[in-house]
Amino acid sequence: MPSSSALSRQLARDLRTLRDIPHFLHTLFLFTKSDIKTTVFPVTSLAIASAPIDNILRLPHVVFWVWTHVLQFDLSNQTVDPQEDALNKRERPIPAQRITLASARLLRWLVVPVCWRLSALYSVQTVYASIANIALTIIYDDLGAASGHWAVRNVVNGLGFSSFEVGATLIAGSDPRRLDSIAMCSILASVGIFVTTIHAQDFKDVEGDRAVGRRTIPIVFGDAAKYTVLFPLLAWSLGLSVFWGLEYITAAAFTALATYVGALYLRAKTVREYQVAFYWYNVWLTSAHALPAYHRVFSQHTTSSIVLGHET
Repeated sequence: MPSSSALSRQLARDLRTLRDIPHFLHTLFLFTKSDIKTTVFPVTSLAIASAPIDNILRLPHVVFWVWTHVLQFDLSNQTVDPQEDALNKRERPIPAQRITLASARLLRWLVVPVCWRLSALYSVQTVYASIANIALTIIYDDLGAASGHWAVRNVVNGLGFSSFEVGATLIAGSDPRRLDSIAMCSILASVGIFVTTIHAQDFKDVEGDRAVGRRTIPIVFGDAAKYTVLFPLLAWSLGLSVFWGLEYITAAAFTALATYVGALYLRAKTVREYQVAFYWYNVWLTSAHALPAYHRVFSQHTTSSIVLGHET
């Protein structure tokens, strides 16, 4: 295995081959491009709605903190088994030869202290969220949860997303050292959503997952797996509508969106159709993450307010 000094020299050579800093920044963006809509947007929407954000100037802080941690995760994930990206996602930096595999692996570990230093600007609690995020990345990628049993994969995914959400919500709120009860309930609900539905992302990647030996829900259960998206989305839509005290029209629209997403998965047959379905899944997810804001504004005196102790 190359020494750290050799890897550092390799990274330096790669950086010298880049035409300019914007080119390098674009390479970093390409590592995270596919997760802008799947992680950055939904997590940011949850943080804004759950904290709630009390100053619009905090929004860039939230987005940058989430993106930096997504970059750390994607550098890890895309360097563990580049064969998958060579099959499914050739536009990513490593298969596109914008950066070498060795340099990307080194860059992954260089980003870790950046994440921790960035988190320390806000609070110790935000640092804990960052540490948890990186630890779960190691469990997912380096310790094999990503290629293990589908249930373990879903649980680790759910916990990983919760670490993003805790850090982002702490930064968005007025006090980066604590979360109120609405924020806690919002994050717990989100964990449940991810654990039970995150495999919605796996349908479009069946070819690559099968090639590297992963046993995802779409591979294990075949066409029946499509119903494991539809039914949980309907259940969560109905449950969240009641819990957050949505009016009938809002609840009906939210549930109709879940039905539409489920129908897209039931009809999908091609990678492109699954990509479209997953896009709409993320629209539903972002909507679900925005519901705590609805509760704070419109449902102060509903039953769920009693459950949450009338905290606003």
